[in-house]
Amino acid sequence: MPGVRIFLGLLAALAACGVVAFVGYCVYFDWKRRGDPAFKRRLRDKRRAEQPKTKERGAQLWNPANEKLQELFLQEIRMGELWLSRGEHRMGVDHLSNALLMCGQPQELLKAFKHILPPRVFEMLLHKILLICQQFEADMNEQKYLEDDPD
Repeated sequence: MPGVRIFLGLLAALAACGVVAFVGYCVYFDWKRRGDPAFKRRLRDKRRAEQPKTKERGAQLWNPANEKLQELFLQEIRMGELWLSRGEHRMGVDHLSNALLMCGQPQELLKAFKHILPPRVFEMLLHKILLICQQFEADMNEQKYLEDDPD
């Protein structure tokens, strides 16, 4: 049966050559496509077109024109200040964390809180935010688990 072995060997070599040729074909035409100035222009235009869409999504979450949301945000800030002035740090941190959740730019608000709040209260606020994020993540994982459950 040496003829069968030779035939199988030639068949395997031919298949390997075909795979190498196909990969070479893919690499060559990908290189040509990426080198094409029209491809780069289309890719750049596509990325520019997608940028406003991501900004619009963020604007949907926080709309400064929404007066009720603004009023609720300011009320949470005021309540946080009130509780902090009374020495009730936990209640103040609860209200300030609610304001952070409603804020359109929470990083900027956190920077302001860092300069305004006493270090102990600011650390309590960061800890509260961490707990909220962990709870949110746990809720999302539970929701995903319930959606994936076939029962």
